[in-house]
Amino acid sequence: MIRHSVVFKLKYPVGSAEEQIFFTAVNKLASIEGVENFVCYKQTSAHSSFDYGLFMDFANRDLYEKYNTHPDHVAFVEQYWLANVEGFLELDYELR
Repeated sequence: MIRHSVVFKLKYPVGSAEEQIFFTAVNKLASIEGVENFVCYKQTSAHSSFDYGLFMDFANRDLYEKYNTHPDHVAFVEQYWLANVEGFLELDYELR
């Protein structure tokens, strides 16, 4: 299993119309084949400069790689991620 996680900050204020448009697009990623346990969190810690976290699981590396190259994921990155995200940290984990 692979747990894909990314924490990030948007260029727009929390609660803005741009934020809503972004998250409408984000939620569509959950329907890509292989994505399991898709969740999006709002950061609550005062110790982090990131505002949100996305987490999802993949049963194996092959499904994870298919997700990364899936046309819907690629389009999301090009149309929404690059235009709206100010900073991020991506971490992917496999069970030991």
